[in-house]
Amino acid sequence: MTTAAVAVPVSRTGHDTVPVTRLIAAELRWIFRRPRTLAVLGLLALVPIVIGIGLTLVGQNTGSNAPDDSGGALLVSAVNNAFVLPIAAMVMTLTLLLPLASAMAGADAIAGEAAHGTLRGWLIAPVSRGRLLAVKAFGVATVSVVAVLAMCVTGVATGLIINGTDSLFTLSGTTLSLGEALLRILLVGGWIVLQLWAVGAIALAVSSWTEHPMLVVASVLAANIVFTILGFLDSLKWLHPFLLTQNWTLAPASVLQDPMSLSMIGEGAVRALCYIVVGLSLAYGRLATRDG
Repeated sequence: MTTAAVAVPVSRTGHDTVPVTRLIAAELRWIFRRPRTLAVLGLLALVPIVIGIGLTLVGQNTGSNAPDDSGGALLVSAVNNAFVLPIAAMVMTLTLLLPLASAMAGADAIAGEAAHGTLRGWLIAPVSRGRLLAVKAFGVATVSVVAVLAMCVTGVATGLIINGTDSLFTLSGTTLSLGEALLRILLVGGWIVLQLWAVGAIALAVSSWTEHPMLVVASVLAANIVFTILGFLDSLKWLHPFLLTQNWTLAPASVLQDPMSLSMIGEGAVRALCYIVVGLSLAYGRLATRDG
């Protein structure tokens, strides 16, 4: 007499059997083996170099036609100023290229794997949905940190090579030591990373509902553009405090003053944290009920 085998489903409420370090290592290997990720990171690292060389070639001719927008004004201030150059480069790319890197990472994290059929392996593995989302969010956050850090390194190096250590001065005219300048640049870089984490969290939320990575990227970038346009409309001032892109160009510029004004930096950081919480909550709510 034979006894029929009974399949026992794996409980997802128990202890995860896969070490989180192993999951993170696998996720990072998967991320940094993607050619498009490496291409975007390489492009971002080149941006400060191109801007620095371009400003050097143009020279003082930019001073006679200073643009009225904040990004253009920062570029003008970056001429012969190694302190402003990396910050100006990050602010210029914050309108498109940096959010693109985070949006791509968020799209590939869930929708990309669903399109390739590998997400189902994650969902049936002895890994809780919360840990799965945490690993994916960590991967997206890592891409944002690497992107900003690459721009900081190449921006500082380019500025110092072109202008020397005597060119570290604020927009108020005070001279900074190399250490003080690096701390301020890292402050701006950290603030921008936080904004990119918010973009990545929203991308993860959208990514959890679709199997089309390009749809995620297009949706996030479209929202970024819409938020920027709404920020220009004075009739919608009541809405501006809720827009993620609010003061993206003005807040970093406040660090260039002496003394620094951190009010917009703090407001932007709180706003980004709110978007991170909302985005990850929506993503978890979808993953918790998803079977494949």
